[in-house]
Amino acid sequence: MTTEGPIEVAVVDAANNELARLTLPEAFSADVREGAMFEQIMAQRASRRRGTASTKTRGRISGGGAKPWRQKGTGRARAGSNRSPIWRGGGTIFGPQPRSYAYRLPRSARRVALRSALAMKAQQGLLRVVDGLSFDAPKTKSLAGVLQVLGLAGTKTLIVTATYDRVLELCARNLVGVKVLATEGLNVEDVVGHENLLLCKDSLEAVGERVN
Repeated sequence: MTTEGPIEVAVVDAANNELARLTLPEAFSADVREGAMFEQIMAQRASRRRGTASTKTRGRISGGGAKPWRQKGTGRARAGSNRSPIWRGGGTIFGPQPRSYAYRLPRSARRVALRSALAMKAQQGLLRVVDGLSFDAPKTKSLAGVLQVLGLAGTKTLIVTATYDRVLELCARNLVGVKVLATEGLNVEDVVGHENLLLCKDSLEAVGERVN
């Protein structure tokens, strides 16, 4: 999916009054490469895997020090330990051990994936730009009221700010489906996983720099 030419969006205030119209950076008009987004999301999820599965080899199981029976003359197969992997209660052969599943895509691939995610939201009309969001106190009701006015209440919304805003983050903490991220923390999984993308105007330039 792609679009011809730059995309224009309205800049609104917290009361949903249109203040101006601006042209989004060129990256928001790029081709949407779903394969790149998929690969990056898989990498993000792999990095969060705990990797704590652990099994015991025969050397880590207590007991088994005495030979079960003598080597010859019993008519049974030779056995040196009752903790052998072929015995019940024995060790595990090639079982899972604690490990890290994390891997990183090349920087260019990560950039393409994020650019595609942002372009997809812009081209679908699910990207909004607000002049600014600031609150004096961390009250959920304050942010909920703004989202209600903007027509985003009850939807999964990702709010992107230029810098980390602790008060805004606390305002959103109790709102289901609402998440606040600074530009530096913007990632493909969160962009794709939220229905709407609400960008603060002062974050646009930084977002454009990240994907160009």
